[in-house]
Amino acid sequence: MINLGFLASNNGSSARAIVAAITAGVLDAEARLMVSNRPSAPALDFARAQGVPGLCIPTLPDPAAADARLAHAMRTAGVEWIILCGYLRKLGPLTLRAFEGRILNIHPSLLPRHGGEGMYGRRVHAEVIAAGDTISGASVHLVDGDYDHGKVIAYVEVPVLRTDTAEDVERRVTRAEPGLYIDTLRKISAAQAV
Repeated sequence: MINLGFLASNNGSSARAIVAAITAGVLDAEARLMVSNRPSAPALDFARAQGVPGLCIPTLPDPAAADARLAHAMRTAGVEWIILCGYLRKLGPLTLRAFEGRILNIHPSLLPRHGGEGMYGRRVHAEVIAAGDTISGASVHLVDGDYDHGKVIAYVEVPVLRTDTAEDVERRVTRAEPGLYIDTLRKISAAQAV
C-alpha cells in the first residue's frame, strides 16, 4: 500500500478518480491529505466528504513559508507520494527535496511537446491543434523544479483528427487521463510491495 497526498488548485479531477479507485479496491493505496492553494477549491470539499483531511496552504505572499508548511504537512500525514491534480503552482525546494523522485504530475500532452509555464488546460490542446499534431495524449512525469520538465514515466496516446477542435482533443485526453494515473500508481504500489 502507498500513502498518497494530493495537491489541487481547483476540482482535483484526478484525485477524485484515484480516490474512487482506492474505494473500489482497484488501487492499493490510502489518501492521506488533500492540499490546495485556494480556500474555495472544490477539491477540498470533495476530500472532506470522502473523509480525507483537507488543508489550504496559500502560496502568496510568502512562497518560502508555504513550501515549509507543505513539506511539513505531507510528512506529518505520512505521505509517501505526492500527486499533483491540476495544481497551478510551482513547488518549492523543501518539498521537492523531501519528496524527491516521489512527486507525480499528469500533463495533457505528450511531453516534452506543449509543456512549460502557462501550458495547462485548453491552452495545451489549442497548441496541439495549431502545431498540426496528429497524435496527442497525456504524460505522467516526475516533478522537478521546472514546469513539465521531469522524467516521463508513463504516457497514453490519443488521435488528433483533422477536423478536431481544441475541445475535441481535450475531451479525448481527459477521458484517458484517469486510467493512466491509476495504472501508474498501481505499478508503483506493486513495486513497493516487492
